[in-house]
Amino acid sequence: MAKKAKKLGRLNLKEMRNLVNKKAGAEIAFSLSGENPTDVKKWIPTGSRWLDSMICKGKLAGIPMGKVVEIAGQESTGKSYMAAQVAANAQKMGIDVIYFDSESAIDSVFLERVGCCLDDEPPDGMGWFLYTQAHSVETVLETIEEMLGTNENPMLFVWDSVAQTPCETDIAGDFNPLSSMAVKPRILSKGVQKLTQPIANTQSTLLVLNQLKTNITSNVAEAMTTPWFTPGGKSLPYTYSLRMWLTSRKAKASFVTDENGFRIGSEVKVKVEKSRFGSEGRTCGFKILWGKDVGIQDEESWLEALRLSGSDRFKPGAW
Repeated sequence: MAKKAKKLGRLNLKEMRNLVNKKAGAEIAFSLSGENPTDVKKWIPTGSRWLDSMICKGKLAGIPMGKVVEIAGQESTGKSYMAAQVAANAQKMGIDVIYFDSESAIDSVFLERVGCCLDDEPPDGMGWFLYTQAHSVETVLETIEEMLGTNENPMLFVWDSVAQTPCETDIAGDFNPLSSMAVKPRILSKGVQKLTQPIANTQSTLLVLNQLKTNITSNVAEAMTTPWFTPGGKSLPYTYSLRMWLTSRKAKASFVTDENGFRIGSEVKVKVEKSRFGSEGRTCGFKILWGKDVGIQDEESWLEALRLSGSDRFKPGAW
């Protein structure tokens, strides 16, 4: 005699969530009415209030926690400075900082002047700062994966820079670029796929610094619309929740000088190339000081920001 078929009933949301988590062997199903790992709960200030206000519409934001973010720029546009400023602000919020340096250009005195705490035992409420040489792309990715699984406190990973970090094939091979062609993009493509969800679940952040390189093309229209590109492959831009590109002018008017005529800063233009939290393509400008007074000077840009806001109070004409 044939067995009677088991009657199926409707599962409630909690039962279905438990079923999915049991099948996966990890907590991957969530109710969006409660705790959602993809929601941004904290923002790390960049140091520029104008830039923070452009990243997320309707609020003063910054670098989002739980996401992968890119800061790319030309040479000497303040990429490493902005990363150090973000690291200092993250420490003050109790976030641990791991700084991967592939350019061997980080000065501990400069970090302290920016506001980073380099003590082995930082004060209560502050995160620690760990400096690591970016030996290879594989080492950086494996270290991030290991630390995400061992440290319960939220972390900020700063990778300075991905364009300058070699892969293991580059280190073991010769100087012929053809011998390791497209190896790094394939490694990064696989690496970010593995790390995106653990970064979100631990509310940590991966801040990737990259270089803006000139797009050499015979297509005139492409050269005008897309003058820059970032190395590392085409999979990384899909992972970034926020992309900020830094460019600078070469004119003398863009430099900040002291009373003796020495350069102590420069003017930087920032473009929000991609943002999942606000409008893309918005730009702002501010001055970065690296002389005696280290910091971002954007107070002079506030009037320009108000003018661009569209308010009737700041239209041209008589006050």
